[in-house]
Amino acid sequence: MSDLLAGTGRSGRRGAPPPDIVDLVRVEDRISFLYFEHCKINRSDNAITVRDDSGATYVPAASVSVLMLGPGAAITHGAMVLLGQCGATVIWVGENGVRMYAFGKPLTHSSVMLQMQARLVSNRRTRLAVARQMYAMRFPGEDVSRLTMAQLRGREGVRVRRVYKQWSEKTGVPWDRRTYNPTNFDDSTEINKALSAAHVCLYALAHAAIVSVGCSPGLGFVHTGHEKSFVYDVADLYKAELSIPIAFKTAADAPEDIGAETRRRVRDAVCDLKLLQRMVSDIKGLLLFAASPAEKATLAPEANHLGLWDEKSGEVSAGRSYGMGEAGD
Repeated sequence: MSDLLAGTGRSGRRGAPPPDIVDLVRVEDRISFLYFEHCKINRSDNAITVRDDSGATYVPAASVSVLMLGPGAAITHGAMVLLGQCGATVIWVGENGVRMYAFGKPLTHSSVMLQMQARLVSNRRTRLAVARQMYAMRFPGEDVSRLTMAQLRGREGVRVRRVYKQWSEKTGVPWDRRTYNPTNFDDSTEINKALSAAHVCLYALAHAAIVSVGCSPGLGFVHTGHEKSFVYDVADLYKAELSIPIAFKTAADAPEDIGAETRRRVRDAVCDLKLLQRMVSDIKGLLLFAASPAEKATLAPEANHLGLWDEKSGEVSAGRSYGMGEAGD
């Protein structure tokens, strides 16, 4: 057994070279998320190893979208480096189910998605247009093109209350209102515990999808002022379909560990609903409606474009020396 697997100290050999970005698995084709607790996570070449009292499990790092680390989990520097190179999102969650830290690496060299996001969110008219698109996805068949943000928020509030009421009636789970203590998971009703656990999984997946396509989690269109504003924007598109129904169904079954059971059911539903594929498609649809064909062409993972910004022409070539004789000198 190698010392890398056993976690006994330094290894005398180098790990495998980092994978090229074109060789990485697309986020929509990856495992939705994995949750581990009370274990030691290490690296073996381009796989991570998860060791606990029952033995070791090997997971190809490039197939992981989100790795959730619960209480008692320890991870090595080598494993974190590998996960970062593969564009995985890693979050630490405690018994209260609160995200403590997350990171991710884009699965593309292109900054077009980020530039388009910044362009749209920085203009009042285009920001409102994207926000309306997001609300239109929740109200199929309804015309929201002339509604103000205040009117959209009011309609969304009515819709969410109706969804909670419907699932309460379907499952027989009593429902009053959404209340929880972010610092104490157990200081809540069973249904609110299930909702917290389901929403955390949904936020993690949204974060992974956003970062993987090269967008910023902090540039939201409906939410604002928080480092995860766009994460909440994207996650809200799927709560009525995914996390809310699962939470009520799980609470109705009264499992011994409602947090763990909720996570397992969310994982299965994410695969059944092809949620990661939909997230990536929806994010691109929301942000690229005004992109030019040339901009869209640079989104291919193998496209490794780098230019220099110019206030007149927009962009000039990089990788060359500019001096006397250039226009404007």
